[in-house]
Amino acid sequence: MRTLPASLVGLSLALLSPALPAAGKAKVPPAPTAADAHAFVEKMNAEYKAQYLAANAAEWVAETYITGDTEMLTARANEAMLKWLSVKIDESRRFDHVADIDPKDRRALDLLKLQTAMPAPKDPAHLTEATNLASKLTAAYGSGKYCKDDKDPASCRTLDQLSEVLATDRDWDHALDAWSGWHHVGRGMLKDYQRFAELLNEGARDLGYDNVGTMWRAGYDMSPAEFAKETDRLWGQVQPLYGQLQCYTRNKLAEKYGERMPKDGTIPAHITGNMWAQDWANLYPLLQPYPGVGNLDVNEHLDAQRKAGLDAQRKAFKGKPTPLDLAALEHDADMKSAVAMVRRSEDFYTSLGFPPLPSSFYDKSMLLRPRDRDALCHASAWPMDLGSTDMRIKMCIKPTEEDQYTIYHEMGHIYYYVAYKDIPPIFQGGANDGFHEAIGDTIRLNITPAYLAQIGLAGKAGSDDKAVLNAQMKLALEKVAFLPFGLLIDKWRWGVFDGSIAPDKYNEGWWQLRRKYQGLSSPVAATPADFDPGAKNHVPTNVPYMRYFLADILQFQFYRSLCDAAGYKGPLSQCSIYGNKEAGAKYWKMLSQGAQQPWQQTLKELTGKEEMDASAIIDYFAPLYAWLQEQNKGKSCGWE
Repeated sequence: MRTLPASLVGLSLALLSPALPAAGKAKVPPAPTAADAHAFVEKMNAEYKAQYLAANAAEWVAETYITGDTEMLTARANEAMLKWLSVKIDESRRFDHVADIDPKDRRALDLLKLQTAMPAPKDPAHLTEATNLASKLTAAYGSGKYCKDDKDPASCRTLDQLSEVLATDRDWDHALDAWSGWHHVGRGMLKDYQRFAELLNEGARDLGYDNVGTMWRAGYDMSPAEFAKETDRLWGQVQPLYGQLQCYTRNKLAEKYGERMPKDGTIPAHITGNMWAQDWANLYPLLQPYPGVGNLDVNEHLDAQRKAGLDAQRKAFKGKPTPLDLAALEHDADMKSAVAMVRRSEDFYTSLGFPPLPSSFYDKSMLLRPRDRDALCHASAWPMDLGSTDMRIKMCIKPTEEDQYTIYHEMGHIYYYVAYKDIPPIFQGGANDGFHEAIGDTIRLNITPAYLAQIGLAGKAGSDDKAVLNAQMKLALEKVAFLPFGLLIDKWRWGVFDGSIAPDKYNEGWWQLRRKYQGLSSPVAATPADFDPGAKNHVPTNVPYMRYFLADILQFQFYRSLCDAAGYKGPLSQCSIYGNKEAGAKYWKMLSQGAQQPWQQTLKELTGKEEMDASAIIDYFAPLYAWLQEQNKGKSCGWE
């Protein structure tokens, strides 16, 4: 517990205590009790909601109406909440050693200390410095561009444009140029990030933790050391499957690129179709087991539905439309298409017995890019008012398969918010942070070819072995390829925070982990002056990443249990719980618990097990796993 310097104790007592009798001694304040702790938690919850409302409303406006004014307003609101949180954490420390506190109150006190990933230093100057660096690093990423000629703005490309090259252009040199250009953006962040990490560690120590990594790992209802071992155990379950996928992918890429491939068994990061090599789905045309078999073109069906709606509007229009009329018709068609895509997702959840969303959800959500202002289109879900049904999503929806699946994911967050809205604010969160990310992705696994055909987004579903293997490969390039990346981001940061990765070894440590877990290598010679971790949004913006690794594990575990609850008996990958109220009731019960009990207990109520279990991934991809092993026979697998 942090204490005042001895020279200030008397002054603080004089300021905070009533005047003492002239000849008397200072009265010792009574020791805090369990009843005091309960009263503190009750008051804290009420204040938490008020602070949250102001900060969240400001943030919503700042992201959907970007101006210098809204940025300033949200900065001030967030600063006020951060200061309030710091004060409350300090006040809560007097209950650290009080016996007989109600378990729910003790959990609330523990969760209070973990409400931010950016622990604030107590030193006011250092707090300001940390806040400024956080904004500077975020801005450096958000405004990052690759310019071939710094004097020619026309030569500059954004992350979106560079990512498009990696996604669509299989030319080695074109991809290398785009990849290297974006990763160079991280160089300017190196010194700022080093200082930022120092300040975060200072804030963590002020809260009683060794470093930020220890603090982040403390949020999982087990010791930080136990949690680190748990992540290694889960990785051990899925590593053999990943190893087979990496081997097959590498050998296919070697057929294409020949002698340009390294001899050590690794895959150069720039030829995976993704800027961070975290998702290899863009390589599917090269890697699909049986080209053209079972092709389910969701994009074609969505685009056709949108065009049909636009044609109907044009036919209904009276007179000859002007250019402004045509623009309005286009916008109306886009909005109707977007709403239909969201309604389609809502239909899946309500088919399970979940409640329909209020009309305010559609009135207040941002579903299209605004025509009259700048807005941040990164998809997100928002609980605007803790304890109410004011939930919203923010997206710039297009009629694409990717956006349709993103909506299913974001609606998972929305229904989690709805399910736990009546519990105290401090408990309104996922059982652990991986749960929140896994809810909608669990529903995503239920989007089978048969389901797509049922809702009119595909033709008659094929179920032959070749079609199944193609579908599994497509999903594995998204889900299985991501697993080691989801793990190593925070493995790297844990090393940075505990000092085992020194500042002059930041980039070297990064690539050691990428090689160890992913079997990837840098396509260029990395130097200590480089800062390739800065090329990934979650590093400069300081967002913990282990939640995504856990979500990748949990979603398959949830899915298998829900299919069991629905009485499904066939191959796991062909299960869909659409329309099954029994499975839905079990899922809803889990969601309604929020964070008010240890996640192990919540997990057991759904799955019957208290530990996360990646075996469901192996079950799901069993056909592909066997096929990969057959394909890799006699091939050189593994990496140095």
